[in-house]
Amino acid sequence: MENAVDVTTHGCQSMVTPVRRMLLKDPRAAWLSQANVDAQWQALNYLARPDFDAALAEYDALVEILMGFGMELLWLPANDTTSLDSVYAHDPLIVANRGAILGRMGKAARAPEPTAVGVFLESVGFPVLGRIETPGKLEGGDVLWMDEHTLAIGQGYRTNAEGIRQVRAILGDDIDEIIPVPMPHWTGPADCLHLMSFISLVDHDLAVVYSRLMPVPFREWLLERGMRLVEVPDEEYDSFGCNVLAVAPGVCIMIDGNPVTRRRLEEAGVEVHVYPGANICIKGGGGPTCLTRPILRG
Repeated sequence: MENAVDVTTHGCQSMVTPVRRMLLKDPRAAWLSQANVDAQWQALNYLARPDFDAALAEYDALVEILMGFGMELLWLPANDTTSLDSVYAHDPLIVANRGAILGRMGKAARAPEPTAVGVFLESVGFPVLGRIETPGKLEGGDVLWMDEHTLAIGQGYRTNAEGIRQVRAILGDDIDEIIPVPMPHWTGPADCLHLMSFISLVDHDLAVVYSRLMPVPFREWLLERGMRLVEVPDEEYDSFGCNVLAVAPGVCIMIDGNPVTRRRLEEAGVEVHVYPGANICIKGGGGPTCLTRPILRG
């Protein structure tokens, strides 16, 4: 597929308005082969060895769902500086209405990804507003647009206070408020815990959450804003029940195999689409929000 972008219609400051354009990296470009997976998965702290062919089938099922919504898909190319983790295209950048901010990854093995993404964005004419510089750290999975002018940003092992400060400086008057959310230690710095590991917005007033990991002040702030919370049960947290991609208000995609969370979403009026994700998601530690980077909503 030829990549192109209409630079007059780019950006998004929402997690739930309809996706019009999506940035992705196919595992054929990120993982390359079973041999490459075998060489990297343990060093990257994956939960288990992914099966390359099974991962391709799972990923293709996700892409088929995305294409059903009529969005344009842009494809990041293979890059010899990046690892298996580059399949999780959400994390190296954040997107605002005026363009992208390139992150600086808290996971050292992912350090080349923002530069690689920046080269691609430049090639298709997508504006880059700036990038996070040392000693700042920022990963996209820690950043939630709560509304068009309010950001919640997790502060932990992957994103630090200096990274948050730089986001504030780059965005300027585009935002009114940043809510820093202190992150728990959980399983430590070697594993991936983002803000979006325990909250996904599904509609303007609805979120899927795993409250046992949520800081109390942040949870209370959500409730004060009138946010309805769909709770993920303990038995569905490790299978990424909390990692839910909204493609439009009240329409979402999640990994198959989380029936309680799915039922609770549907009871809340949400249209749910599922795909298998044992290899492409669970073993590598990234769900549908991690695999996808919306670059235009509206």
